Amino acid sequence: MDVDTLIARIESTLGRGRSDVEPVTADEVRNATFRARRGGYQETAVDFALEAFVVALETQARRPVRLAMAEPTGQMLREEWFEAQAARVERAAFRPARMGAGYDEDEVDALLDRIVATLRGTTSYPVSGGEVRGVRFSTVLLRAGYLIADVDAFLAGIADVLDQRAQSD
Repeated sequence: MDVDTLIARIESTLGRGRSDVEPVTADEVRNATFRARRGGYQETAVDFALEAFVVALETQARRPVRLAMAEPTGQMLREEWFEAQAARVERAAFRPARMGAGYDEDEVDALLDRIVATLRGTTSYPVSGGEVRGVRFSTVLLRAGYLIADVDAFLAGIADVLDQRAQSD
């Protein structure tokens, strides 16, 4: 593989390049080797650039996955679609807050439980998209907490799903 091909794959994976290029993982970038060519790129410059790309790829991989916002199709019944969204909420994982404030894990987990029950239609007290958008969690210091940006980004997508659930009832 040559440097230009690898960089095209990296840019595609990071959402900055062509979408018809095969994505790449941080490990593939770390393990990439190239043959030196006369008149080619400076080896040190390529090494520094690839290190920066590894960090970008790892950061992207750790971001919470946004929920699919597409409406269910004729192939999938609405309730099956909401069940799939509930299962995604159950699998949600947030990075720990380190060296600073994070959201109280118990409060976030309690809200996620309410969201799952709402999506499954198993609660008499459903949570609305508006409630999720307006929620304020306690922040914690010097104990386990969830990274605030991760939780906020995840809940932004969930609020839209809950709005769709409310419209279907």
